[in-house]
Amino acid sequence: MTTHADHHRRPTVDVPPPPPATSLRWAEGALEVIDQRELPHRLSWLRLRTVDEVIAAIRSLAVRGAPAIGLAGAFGVVLSARRHTRADGRTDEAAVRADADRLAAARPTAVNLARAVSRMLPHLSHGPDAVLLAALAAVEEDVAVNRRCARRAADLVEEMLPIGGLRILTHCNTGRLATAAVGTALGAVLELAGRGRIAEVLVDETRPLFQGSRLTAWELEEAGVPYRLLPDSAAASALAGGLADCVLVGADRIAANGDTANKIGTYGLALAAARHDVPFLVVAPESSWDHTLPDGSGIEVEERGADEVTSPGGRRVAPAGARVFNPAFDVTPHRFVTALVSEERLVRPGAPAPAPHEREAVTRPARELASHTRALYARGWLPGTSGNLSVRLPGSGDEILITGSGVDKGTLSAADTVVVDTLTGRAVRPTPGAPRPSAETAIHTAVHRGVPGVGAVVHAHPPYATAASLTAVHGGERGVGRLPIRDLELLKGLGLTDPRGTELPVFANREPVELIAREVAEHLARTPDAPPALLIAGHGVTVWGRDAEQARNRLECVESLCHLLLLTGGTPGGAPLGAPSLP
Repeated sequence: MTTHADHHRRPTVDVPPPPPATSLRWAEGALEVIDQRELPHRLSWLRLRTVDEVIAAIRSLAVRGAPAIGLAGAFGVVLSARRHTRADGRTDEAAVRADADRLAAARPTAVNLARAVSRMLPHLSHGPDAVLLAALAAVEEDVAVNRRCARRAADLVEEMLPIGGLRILTHCNTGRLATAAVGTALGAVLELAGRGRIAEVLVDETRPLFQGSRLTAWELEEAGVPYRLLPDSAAASALAGGLADCVLVGADRIAANGDTANKIGTYGLALAAARHDVPFLVVAPESSWDHTLPDGSGIEVEERGADEVTSPGGRRVAPAGARVFNPAFDVTPHRFVTALVSEERLVRPGAPAPAPHEREAVTRPARELASHTRALYARGWLPGTSGNLSVRLPGSGDEILITGSGVDKGTLSAADTVVVDTLTGRAVRPTPGAPRPSAETAIHTAVHRGVPGVGAVVHAHPPYATAASLTAVHGGERGVGRLPIRDLELLKGLGLTDPRGTELPVFANREPVELIAREVAEHLARTPDAPPALLIAGHGVTVWGRDAEQARNRLECVESLCHLLLLTGGTPGGAPLGAPSLP
């Protein structure tokens, strides 16, 4: 029998880069696994030839991650079957089943281990080669399952957050190191990165064994995906500060009601995400579901040795004799999980209880508004804290949701939005510490009140429209200037009754902003067929549409039209810039 000490002294086989796509493989009669204890300093493989070596590798976390330890357990049954098969081809099934029991008990929380081991046992009667074929098939199945999980989760994230670069927060390691290949939650992150949607990944260290900073960071570095490490204790602050749009985690066991066991620290992360209206998604294969458990109270949580806390990396940091509570996992109640994603289905098990100010009623519009805002910031049209977006809340009558005052538009989150009454321009049900509406809210409310069917308004500072506003003619009707535009194909993008030409109104930049808003309201009342855009001299452009996407598209049209005017020195087929307003 190989002892635990023998296991640690066993020589490893270094593999030159590039690293393989899988974390474990069968080669020449042995199971080979990436030794995850060595990462990120060295990529090396362990050759496991006996059941005891497989158990030791699982317990020491040389191989870890629910799907990966399940597969390792399956190959442990293969090794046992080969050892207990005589020359005449007869297998001592009782001995193999005894080994299988030891394998299944190596780590109790992840249901995948016991399930994968039990799946091998029906093949014993056909000999060790049949068991091997079943284990190899399980690897191929895991790869396919992970791909489906990752794609379904990525699709869901894009459905919830359709615009802009995404900031994803992760916990522990759920990539190819935790599976046969691809990964679950981290697989979804890499799928989103392949679609060009990832701006940054925030990686929890995942103490005490640092699976995040050692393993997830290594996988992201390998894939060329931008990331930042943060202590587990900083995750709540990151969510409060709007640094993450979504949390993606894996699972070791999921009860029938959706309660989820995952690496310790997940529960606290779910609580913080719920408090700050950030989607919390669990990505795990169907094999992680345990429908024999009605809820998470029946999940056995493994408690690991005290030395992992008192002596991380082999160096003592705590007083001798310090007592330790070191659970490897915690259980997140289903009500704090936005969605569970497997290869077959999407389950929305619950949601946080409504806050007193009923903010959850605007959670989805707020996320979409924040996403559009960050996308315009990335274009350079909402520099710093300038500009704002608003959307009408469905079924709310006269209430809109608008980005808060003084918030950096590049990091703006759903928590940085505020509900405003369009009749008064004031915040609805204000709470201490909540965002304040900016002064330009008055312009937004004037448009929402004055134009039927408006669902969204954008006030931005794109450079060409802002520059063109300074060249437009002023002194027209009631002091409103005009920027004439004729015979440009892009005019069709504004949804005009006559797309051959229009005149964008240009308002003087007045203080306070309420004076501008009053003139805007008067202008809209006088000209019901006005184009869905207006300029404020030296102060940017305001556009609107039936929803945020249409408003953003119209903003792009106005900016491109103004760019063409400045390039040509005038309006093709019309008056030059600075000429008298068209009659």
